Amino acid sequence: MVKNRKKSLLLWIKITEWEQTEGMKERSSSVLNDSELRFSGEQGFFDKSSSIRLLIGLAFALSMFLFFHFREVRVEILELNSRAPKYVVAQVDFEFVDREATLILKQEAVRNVGKIYKIPENQITQRRLDFENLLVRDEAFRKRLPDISFDEVSEVLDSLQKAMNQLRFTDPRTLRKIREANYPSENYQIFTPLNLEAETDLPKQIWSKLARDNLSQEKMSAIVVDAVIEYFDEKPWKIDEDIPAQKQLRTNIQNQVPDKLTRVTSGSRIIDFGEKVTPRHLAMMQAMKIVIGERRNLWHIETLFGSILLTLLVTGICAAFIKVNYPMLFQSNRKLCLIVTVVILNFAFAKGLEYFLLTSPSNLLDLIRYPLFVPFAAILTCNLISASLATFVTALLIVIFTMTLSFDYTGFMIINLVASLVAILSTQSLRRRKEIFVVCFKAWLGAVVVIIAIHMYANSLWGWIIVYDLISSALFMLLTVMLVLGLLPLLESAFHVMSDMTLMEYMDPNHELLKRLSFEAPGTYQHTLMVCNITEVAAVSIGANGLFCRVASLYHDIGKMVTPHFFTENQQGEMNVHQLLTPLESAQTIMAHVSEGVAMARKSGLPEQFIDIIKEHHGTQLVYFFYRKALDQAKGDESLVDQSQFRYAGPKPRTKESAIIMIADSFEAASRSLDEIDEKSLSKLVDEIVREKAEDGQLDECLLTFEELSVVKKTMVQTLVAGLHTRVKYPKRKVYP
Repeated sequence: MVKNRKKSLLLWIKITEWEQTEGMKERSSSVLNDSELRFSGEQGFFDKSSSIRLLIGLAFALSMFLFFHFREVRVEILELNSRAPKYVVAQVDFEFVDREATLILKQEAVRNVGKIYKIPENQITQRRLDFENLLVRDEAFRKRLPDISFDEVSEVLDSLQKAMNQLRFTDPRTLRKIREANYPSENYQIFTPLNLEAETDLPKQIWSKLARDNLSQEKMSAIVVDAVIEYFDEKPWKIDEDIPAQKQLRTNIQNQVPDKLTRVTSGSRIIDFGEKVTPRHLAMMQAMKIVIGERRNLWHIETLFGSILLTLLVTGICAAFIKVNYPMLFQSNRKLCLIVTVVILNFAFAKGLEYFLLTSPSNLLDLIRYPLFVPFAAILTCNLISASLATFVTALLIVIFTMTLSFDYTGFMIINLVASLVAILSTQSLRRRKEIFVVCFKAWLGAVVVIIAIHMYANSLWGWIIVYDLISSALFMLLTVMLVLGLLPLLESAFHVMSDMTLMEYMDPNHELLKRLSFEAPGTYQHTLMVCNITEVAAVSIGANGLFCRVASLYHDIGKMVTPHFFTENQQGEMNVHQLLTPLESAQTIMAHVSEGVAMARKSGLPEQFIDIIKEHHGTQLVYFFYRKALDQAKGDESLVDQSQFRYAGPKPRTKESAIIMIADSFEAASRSLDEIDEKSLSKLVDEIVREKAEDGQLDECLLTFEELSVVKKTMVQTLVAGLHTRVKYPKRKVYP
């Protein structure tokens, strides 16, 4: 008795473990099936070639190696004006540009620079006019210049006026500074006025130098020059301070002062714990980072070997993970190439922006501390392949970026992780391209929560830096929207991916094939609409892709447009043309709608997944009506009738969605032959249809379980009952006189 109980207990435990294992397999298969619907089941040379697969692996490894090997040197990042959270010590000997010391040297260089003066231009012009008037009106003065033309006088006045406009006065020390700075000093003379408020007489040597330097040309008459100089010398002049010239001189002198380089030895303390971070500290740490990067020999054998070893390790882990968890994806070069393309694009996106931030002269790296790079790859991978793979890619990229990029690794890692996971959760229900804005907005809200939490933890909530973090994260998510919207259609087209957004576009009733179907085969079109409703609800009830079922069902019978009158639903009381054909001819005409549908679909550029449904929605079923008719004509002799000529070419349904469409197609068509439509009669009908298809082996290659079949049948019956419900009969309206 005890031994039997032990055996029963062991048997029960094994059964329970088997059920749990099978349940996990079914859930895993469901996820794989949903991701596989995005790609065609057909595989060409590109998908199967081992050489191409090797090239894809090499491209991934090469990009990984470059990203690891040419990484920026990580140095502690401190926030300006914050308190240092710990001591920072110099790792190597280095020199840095000491801005404070340089500023002191520049101030010292211009300390002895005095003032610069000039004569107002309007006064010079007025004195010239006075001289010309005197020459015209005063006969006595005119006699001093016999035989001299007015043009000669005007030429001397022009030269003198130009020279006086350029004339500048300063003290000897300032003039020496001007010459030491190689600043033009030809127009400078030594003179310092005592009072700028009143006019003053200029020294004789100033006029002598003006005449010697500017009025000593051969064509100028000495008599005219002497008369002009004498007249101007006798007049008092207003002297003004030349502020622009002083500023320009000081700027030129300061620009010639070289930057002061201060040396810091290895082991010296750069900043103390709790000390306020200044621009000088940041300059020291940036200079140390540059020296560390220069000392790091990228082409040394040990450095190269370390990068190669790390690359091989990460590449091997990725290959093993995909092969174990996504075997169907691993066997398709097209899918692998798509994943590698997304990863490489994210590498380029992150590295390009990091380089821009590091080389920016405005020190943007201090303002943009937590750039959002990973949501870009998360959204693309989730939309193009699956959410589970997007989660793995997100984790992989966050680890790699945290290791290699020059950002605050703690905040960078958490913010990118939260934003990416929120984006993945939101992308699973993405139906329209404009919804990408909503996805990125939700991801940004997740990042906002993390940013606030980080600043609250660091007691820096009330400051400008949190505003910079919020704005920079919003800008990165906006950039992500632009990149995803631009790249998504290109990737879908290049790799023949059918996303939910693509499905929504094919559901447009104005599509050429759907419009033709509604006009050329209206009965088939109405049948198609009913099948759409049934398949979508049934697929959703078991967790399959309802949207795919709905859209694929719209196109599954497009081949009937070639000969619409050969199908009962389009024969609206006309003569049945099959009465003029043999059973074999009728069967071949009926079966031809599959091959005709495939040809039309390929010509119109429909996705291969739709073409798979067109091929599989009848599987290899027997066209029993005409087969039975041929058998009756042969008086029941099965040897006279070749059954294979009455079977569809197939293949059999290979996905849950394809099997659901097959069942719904037969169920909806057969339901129209019932005399009374109610839940009982429909349940009996669908049970019979599923039993016949299962016995014929049509459901052997799909992933539907018995439990799922039961749910599918029940859902189909409920949907069809609701679609074919009866109405209350209204009494005939009496016409009153």
